[in-house]
Amino acid sequence: MAKSTPRQRKTEGRVMHEFKHGELETRGGRKVKGRRQAVAIGLHEAGASKYESERENERNLRRSRQKEARGQTGMQEKEGRGALRKLDNSKHGPVRHRRGGRHGS
Repeated sequence: MAKSTPRQRKTEGRVMHEFKHGELETRGGRKVKGRRQAVAIGLHEAGASKYESERENERNLRRSRQKEARGQTGMQEKEGRGALRKLDNSKHGPVRHRRGGRHGS
């Protein structure tokens, strides 16, 4: 399978985080207990499934991005809307704001 994009990896990471914390649910509302099912859900939401067409994968990724922007993921509902920053794998780690700073406001 081709290498996934950073956006897809972030979505996969969020889904696995939800699974590890017992927040991941199926469409029917039942808790996901199996790791393999959690991986399948992560790939599906990230639009990286090899069992779906390119068009379906693009639609799934778009849907997940909208859900994350609205704060309607299991992780965001439990931990707060800014919870996705914890998963940010940028060069300097998650975003942290300083008080005062150089200009002392």
